[in-house]
Amino acid sequence: MKTKWKIELWCWIFLVPTLLLFVLFQGWPIAASLYYATLDWSGLTSDATYVGLDNFANVAKDPYFWNAFKNSFKFMFGVVPLNLIIPLILAVILNRPRLKGASIYRTLIFLPVVTTTSIVGIIMVFIWGSDGAVNDALMRIGLLSTPINWLGDAKWSMFTVVLISVWKNLGINMIYWLAGLQGIPKDLYEAAEVDGARGTKLFVHITVPLLLPIGAVILLLNVVNSLKVFDLIKTMTNGGPFFATDVVSTYIYRYAFSSEMGLPQLGYASAAGLFFAVTISALAIIQSVLNKRIKGRAKL
Repeated sequence: MKTKWKIELWCWIFLVPTLLLFVLFQGWPIAASLYYATLDWSGLTSDATYVGLDNFANVAKDPYFWNAFKNSFKFMFGVVPLNLIIPLILAVILNRPRLKGASIYRTLIFLPVVTTTSIVGIIMVFIWGSDGAVNDALMRIGLLSTPINWLGDAKWSMFTVVLISVWKNLGINMIYWLAGLQGIPKDLYEAAEVDGARGTKLFVHITVPLLLPIGAVILLLNVVNSLKVFDLIKTMTNGGPFFATDVVSTYIYRYAFSSEMGLPQLGYASAAGLFFAVTISALAIIQSVLNKRIKGRAKL
C-alpha cells in the first residue's frame, strides 16, 4: 500500500512541471480570451465595456469573417492531400535499401522544414513575382507567353501559397512516413514474397494497411496546422488580393494588432479566435475517434 502511494506521489511530482507550463501558456490565455471576448476593449487602455455575447454575434454576421473561414478550409483542402500523397511517394522511394545517396536526398528535402516560414515567404515573393524566376523559366521554355501575377491575381494567389506550403512541409511529412515504413516488420514482406506477391501487391496488401494508423496521425497534424496558417500568408500576400487569401488567422491579427481597422478590437478578435477554435476542436475530436477506429482495425 505504501509502495503504491509512493509511486503515485512520484507520478504527480513529474506531472507538476508539465501542468504548470500548460496552465501558464495554454490554460491562462484561453481563460483570458474567454473574458476578453465579452468586452468592447482595444487592449491599449483600461477602458473596457462589458458587452456579453455581442462580439460573437457580430463575428457571426461579418461576411469578411466567413470569407476568411471559407479560405482557411480552401487552404486546408489544397494542402492536406498533397502533404499526404507526395511525401508518401518520396518516403517509399527513399526507403529502398539499394538506393544510393538516400540520406543526401532526405537531407535536401528536409532543409526547407528548418527554415523560418516568414523568411521563406519573403524570399518566395521575389521568386513568384511578375518578374521573378518562375515566370522567367516558364517563358523561356515556352509554357507562358506573358508573365502571370502569381500573388497579385486572385485566381492564382491561393494556388501559389498552397504550393509553397506543401514544398515547405514536404520534409517533415516524409520523415513521418519513413518512420512508419521502417516500423513494418521485414519478415511480413519475405513471407508474402514466398507466396508469390511482388511490387504493387506488397504495397497495397501489406504497406498500406500497416501505415493507416500513422497516416491518421499525419492527417490530424496537417489538418490542424493548415487551419492555423499565418506567417506564410502574412508575408506572401497579407490576405490579398481582395481578401482572396485572407484566412481566419490574418483576420484575427487585423482586428487584434493591426491599425488597418483603426483602433485594435481585442475583444472582437478574441471572439473570432474562440469561434474558430471550436471548429478546429470539433474536427480534432472527429479525427481522434476515426483514428481509434483505424487503429482498432489495424490490430485485427
